[in-house]
Amino acid sequence: MPELADIFRLYGDEYMRAYGRDMLPSHKRAFYDILHCRTEAMGGHVLKCDYCGREHYVYHSCKNRHCPKCHGEQTKEWLALRSGELLPAPYFHCVFTLPHEMRDILRKNQKALYGLLLKSAAESLIKLAQDPRYVGGQIGVLAVLHTWGRDLAYHPHVHCLATGGGVSPDGKLWLPARKNFFLPIRAVSPIFKGIFLDEMKKQYPDLVIPRSALRQKWNVNIAPVQENGEMILGYLSRYIHRIAMTNGRIISIHDGNVSFRYKDTRDNQWKTMALKAEEFMRRFLQHVLPRGFHKVRYFGLWSPAHRKTLRRVQILLLSYPAPASTEQKPAQEPKEETNEYLVPGQTCPYCRKGTLHQVRAIFRHWRAPPAGLSHDRKS
Repeated sequence: MPELADIFRLYGDEYMRAYGRDMLPSHKRAFYDILHCRTEAMGGHVLKCDYCGREHYVYHSCKNRHCPKCHGEQTKEWLALRSGELLPAPYFHCVFTLPHEMRDILRKNQKALYGLLLKSAAESLIKLAQDPRYVGGQIGVLAVLHTWGRDLAYHPHVHCLATGGGVSPDGKLWLPARKNFFLPIRAVSPIFKGIFLDEMKKQYPDLVIPRSALRQKWNVNIAPVQENGEMILGYLSRYIHRIAMTNGRIISIHDGNVSFRYKDTRDNQWKTMALKAEEFMRRFLQHVLPRGFHKVRYFGLWSPAHRKTLRRVQILLLSYPAPASTEQKPAQEPKEETNEYLVPGQTCPYCRKGTLHQVRAIFRHWRAPPAGLSHDRKS
């Protein structure tokens, strides 16, 4: 099965000769990591079976957040951390999308404006939810940044998961939202737009906002999450560690072209697209986030400042009935092939009789400053 690393391996040298001097350090780092993930360059260890004597070479993952091979463990760790913060209440999935006229500004000011986009989306929900006509209390919001469309085009938007209710101002009551209704989109959209533009003007007065973006409505979508309490974390994990392209969507690499599957949101059908390898790599790398940028952020009840309030709310909701799952499952994205690590003490996968023992380590290759594909930052 073809992988993203195979594309980089086959056509990476050409890409680096054409664009290497202009690539951001974060793009070079992702390029190098994905290319060498689970290879000798990342180091590893050798396991030997005490029955058949067969040796197994196990190489380490790159752990880059943009690598399609490295999200299994990250997802498990995230789920374990978040399980203690789950509220037994309904949830709503909210998506905030900027007008396409704003995309060029965001692309050129990613670290500043990506954070502002996340904050504006979450604050618009929190602000309107405080209105007694809707909730009248403090809600919890988890916001996740995505920058891509299914065809790898640049499409910055925010997925928010919001609690279907909030805690009263005195912290003593849980105020549930109406069944299957959270907040009116026609009210959320202008608040989101206003917060983003006002903060952008204050913090970055030199940035010019297109007039067409000022005149039009900004797209917001809100829908109830039809999952029960036990399934909500699984729902969340679909968005937390999702990346622009997974190995499972790549169909073929042939004659300088890459074919991959994508889901057309207009008819909800899976289709196939073919791109030149160079264009495919360019589209993928434009979604590599700035180094140190946090794409997942927590607001309201889920913010670190409200941990004590969150615990009180969880106690309040102990008898609150969790919503039943009635959602019909959509067409599933092709499953990612998993690469399970072999570990000491495991049964030998070859003879099925012996036990694996580590016999030696493989040391990771050192890297130089990122001047090119084979010259990256020492880590």
